Amino acid sequence: MSQQPSTTARAVYIHVPFCLHHCGYCDFSLVANRDKLIPKYLQALENELLAHRHTVGDVVEVDTVFIGGGTPTHLSPETLQSLFTLIRQHFHATPDAEISVEANPDGLCSERLDMLRQNSVNRLSLGVQSFDDAVLKTLERTHTGDQAIAAVEKCQDWIPNLSLDLIFGVPGQTLESWKQTLAAALQLPIRHISTYGLTFETGTPFFSREKKGVLKRTPDELERLMYLEAIARNTDAGLRHYEVSNFARPGFESRHNMVYWKADEYFAFGPGAASYLNGVRRTNVRSVVRWINAWLKGESAIGDSEELSTEEKAREAIMLALRMRQGLNLADFERRFGVSLSDLAGNELQRHVEDGFLVQEAGSLKLTTEGLLIADSIICDFL
Repeated sequence: MSQQPSTTARAVYIHVPFCLHHCGYCDFSLVANRDKLIPKYLQALENELLAHRHTVGDVVEVDTVFIGGGTPTHLSPETLQSLFTLIRQHFHATPDAEISVEANPDGLCSERLDMLRQNSVNRLSLGVQSFDDAVLKTLERTHTGDQAIAAVEKCQDWIPNLSLDLIFGVPGQTLESWKQTLAAALQLPIRHISTYGLTFETGTPFFSREKKGVLKRTPDELERLMYLEAIARNTDAGLRHYEVSNFARPGFESRHNMVYWKADEYFAFGPGAASYLNGVRRTNVRSVVRWINAWLKGESAIGDSEELSTEEKAREAIMLALRMRQGLNLADFERRFGVSLSDLAGNELQRHVEDGFLVQEAGSLKLTTEGLLIADSIICDFL
């Protein structure tokens, strides 16, 4: 089943599923120490992109390109060049496009950075997670805090627009450790920080260890304090809290991720990649080997497909907009979907406003500070 052409999608995501090591908490579609699959992956990706090209009929112009993983920079410089060449055969980035690549601090050699810059990459998202070596060891990261600092400083000579991913709520992590990680991050020349509470996803080694009592979840109150600390420190340092988990210096918000949060359309390719085109959400199979084998035979590797009704589109737009600190613009929502929020979800709206978790101001519906602390449960009520 092929995807129909979209007249509105201006963003593309490419999933690169290779890593040096599969961290125990990670639930993304990837393989570790399977580099022999890389040539087959590139051929499968080319076949998937050719199928897309057959559908749309031409090169598509996009405003954002996001290459995620996995660890895209695990690929050799030569393979990275092959990947970019392949992408350019099917997508044309506008002159001011945001082109992002995810990377780990270790392995970011000068040759790889040269290759990224030569291919117009202008934003790097580094999976630092922590600057505390004990926390990094728990998370099974393959770099140290000092190596992460060195990587950030090195990248400044190639791609100065840097974002850091940081994780809190790690078993054994203290509030003081988290404060020190935030302080270390804010001393570096970065433009963006993403802070995520650790989750124990079903099927991951961390999930199994937690069930066996080997790992203990961080108490809710401590995790709450860590999140509030992230908000306070980042905003005091001049970063704008623009989404539940994301902070940016003005003008350096993730344009690609804003496409998701605005419920706009986007292309996506690779194992486990999810696209949204013409009101249809499609997710490729998560198994890297299954995805490769299917596309090597020219067979589609879609795992799930769902065409959203108008009401489902509207409810999803509410959920995504509430993640942004600017909230949901009520007039824009009504114009876009032809229904008012109160008519669609009046009971949920009233309950959460009365409980102090949502507030209406300046024509928008937003999460309050207390609402941020339980954002997932509130947002899900609108689905």
